[in-house]
Amino acid sequence: MEVAKLIEWNPWWENTELIAELSGKSRPRYTDLVNSVNIREVTVITGIRRSGKSTLMYQIIRNLLKTGINPKQILFVNLEDKKLEKDSFDDIYLSYREHMNYNNKAFIFFDEIHRKKDWESWIRKKYDLKTNDKFIISGSSSYLLKKEYSTLLTGRNITFEVFPLSFEEFLTFKDIKINKENLAKGVILEKTKILLLKNLTEYILLGGFPEIPLKSEPYKIKILEQYFDDILYKDIVDRYNLNSKKAKDLALFFSTNFTGLISLRNVRNALKLSYDTIKDYLSYFKEAFLFFTIDHFSYSFKEQKTLPSKIYCIDNGLRNAVSFIHSKDEGKLAENTVLIELKRRKKEPYYWKNKGEVDFIIKNQDQSITAINVTYTDEINEREIKALLEFKEKFKKTNKLVILTKNTEKQEKEIHYTPLWKWLLEA
Repeated sequence: MEVAKLIEWNPWWENTELIAELSGKSRPRYTDLVNSVNIREVTVITGIRRSGKSTLMYQIIRNLLKTGINPKQILFVNLEDKKLEKDSFDDIYLSYREHMNYNNKAFIFFDEIHRKKDWESWIRKKYDLKTNDKFIISGSSSYLLKKEYSTLLTGRNITFEVFPLSFEEFLTFKDIKINKENLAKGVILEKTKILLLKNLTEYILLGGFPEIPLKSEPYKIKILEQYFDDILYKDIVDRYNLNSKKAKDLALFFSTNFTGLISLRNVRNALKLSYDTIKDYLSYFKEAFLFFTIDHFSYSFKEQKTLPSKIYCIDNGLRNAVSFIHSKDEGKLAENTVLIELKRRKKEPYYWKNKGEVDFIIKNQDQSITAINVTYTDEINEREIKALLEFKEKFKKTNKLVILTKNTEKQEKEIHYTPLWKWLLEA
């Protein structure tokens, strides 16, 4: 292949200062990911499209250049590039080795690697032959970057899942600094609270895709609409050869009914789709990180899987860009925000429903349980309190009851009332 195809993806070969334009703002949450360049295992970066995977790759490259690595020891390739469609991994690798770096260690970045078939076999062979290469790869599909490599790359990879911005990162991208030590001590000025609430409202409405806080107002929704279409059509419909109308109708149905219980019967009646179509399409949505589901909490696996699941969207802004927004959605948007933050914190939440309903149940490492209700108001409905107390009465291992509010902070009847902005900044 022509090496010119690679040169345009690797501007640092000619000017190392150009990396600064590509690497964006640092995200300390992913320091371990950035530092994984120092170990031999293949670094695998997964996550929804536009969540910042490529930017994190560029940050790794920026750090390598800062340590004095020769720029030509670094190869970056985006495999969505149409010019590379006919080039195999061997074509790319051998052209790079022949023209740029014959035998020194190479740091090789393959972005959107799932665009080429049999990538995992090729990577495994290079790894097992102990070639002088460190591979950093990314992809938007959880199916491709879990199921396909799970056997071939077992013990040969370390995986990181990248999410859209947390609330703390959202503030950082807007150059708002919060003293977390003072926050932990409860020392916070009223004007700071007002600033946090103002920005939390924006975050809850527009979500956390990294480009969104940096764009001017008229373009934010348009960009989010385009993200939704790209994820739906490029990562789901095209990949699995689905009916595009059915896929979009179902995605819009789930977006509109986010945080709600999924009844296959209701979905079937509303959209006239078969049970198998609904289940298959939902699995593809989840594999592309577009939606998450959580199960009912029970120590009985049968009960857990028999009762309906609840559905959540990866990003509020994405959801709001394609769904009608009602005033009552504010509470649902807050609940969705909490679910994504729990996922970001590597928790596996459940919901619970009996006489009352608890939004999130978390099983802790010490086998204790935390129960959380999200209200995003300071006028707490009595049913939120009763549901938590009912849950604790049934499950004695419950050690913490939490209600996430708009700005109320207190402890009463064994329940911790915590402002959502504070809870989001605690991690």
